[in-house]
Amino acid sequence: MNDQKVFNRGFVILGAILIQLALGAIYAWSVFTPSLKNAGWSSENTQWVFSAGLASFALFMVFAGKKLTSWGPQKLSWIGGIILGLGYMLAGVFGGDNFITLLILIGIVGGMGIGFAYVVPIAVGMRWFPDKKGMITGLAVAGFGFGAMLWVKLAGSWGHLIENMGLSATFIIYGIAFAAMVIIGGVWMKFPPAGWKPKDFETDGATTSKNIKTTAAKDFSSEEMLSKIQFYLIFLTFVFSAGAGLMSIGLMKLYPMQALMESGISETAASAIAGTAMAVFFSLANGLGRILWGIISDKIGRKLSIILMTGIQGITVILFTFMAGNEILLYLGATLIGFNFGGNFALFPTITADTFGAKNVGQNYPFVFLAYGVGGIFGPILGGRMGDLNNFSLAFTISGIAVLIGTLLILFVKPAKQKLPETVQNPQDVIQANVAVKGI
Repeated sequence: MNDQKVFNRGFVILGAILIQLALGAIYAWSVFTPSLKNAGWSSENTQWVFSAGLASFALFMVFAGKKLTSWGPQKLSWIGGIILGLGYMLAGVFGGDNFITLLILIGIVGGMGIGFAYVVPIAVGMRWFPDKKGMITGLAVAGFGFGAMLWVKLAGSWGHLIENMGLSATFIIYGIAFAAMVIIGGVWMKFPPAGWKPKDFETDGATTSKNIKTTAAKDFSSEEMLSKIQFYLIFLTFVFSAGAGLMSIGLMKLYPMQALMESGISETAASAIAGTAMAVFFSLANGLGRILWGIISDKIGRKLSIILMTGIQGITVILFTFMAGNEILLYLGATLIGFNFGGNFALFPTITADTFGAKNVGQNYPFVFLAYGVGGIFGPILGGRMGDLNNFSLAFTISGIAVLIGTLLILFVKPAKQKLPETVQNPQDVIQANVAVKGI
């Protein structure tokens, strides 16, 4: 059916990027934290909203994965966009700097909207691009990383929305923009017709140019996947890697500002430098990392890519305590952390598809992605607590070591194997059964 007439699959990429640009709102949270601290919030409270958003995002993504088939990807993305937009708009209407209000409306409700829409571009993209799963997943989630730069800069040095209009109005404007972008992008979120495949693509034993197998032997259900040790090794690696990156995002403004001021730089200059590190170097690298790690993994395999990504990340996060107080080293550290953090979102969906099958990745990846929610709770809160104790460096050291532990765990991931039926005692029984059926 590869000759069946369908719309240009390039529109799937366009729609995915539009959706993910809006969903990247969650990474823009750090731009609001200085204003909230001026309003009397503690560092830990600012991270509670961020963590609530991450946890809600991951939990509702599991529900969305279960509804992907029955509701359809287009409807699911539209519902997510509307919920996300309403969360931000209502936050602006009812309490621009009230902790409980923002915790519920931006943290929980906003995270719910992101969780509903996030799985859609990944699942749809893999169906349209089975020949380039790493590349399409990287492109599909790249907007999530680039979105952070857009929303941070519009609220700050580009648009001065917070300065000129205040937090409440900024939340309302963002809510309207988020809803509109997801609804427009959702227009192209449709699965290809049953049996469709790209021209010249062979579904059996698809391999990369390096003869690295990229198609699972079978498609595992979520229940089957959860019974496999591979799931838990992948899950824990993702917890540690995501937790370190999310902690870095939450502190990428506060910690470098403190470190730079301690090295003799004025508060105004330190704020500008730290803002550039987050909004430009981290955010651009975050987006590029999603694309490039995806492309790299199509060439060298997901497992080796994750080993390289987490190994480099763990070392960089540990060394960041020595880099944050120097402008050039800060930019380098922010770039490396952002680049490798972005790679998580290209590599973990694809290793899930490679290990447990691409057909059910929309249902299976949300369970893997719960690791992001777990990391999003412990990473940022650890950073916030250590910040209140004036010990940011310990938070980065602990997180970096955890990431390196994840590097070791992923070494033990092997391809998942299908269980033999209970009535089959050994492989020889399968051969004998086939002989009997064929009458040989």
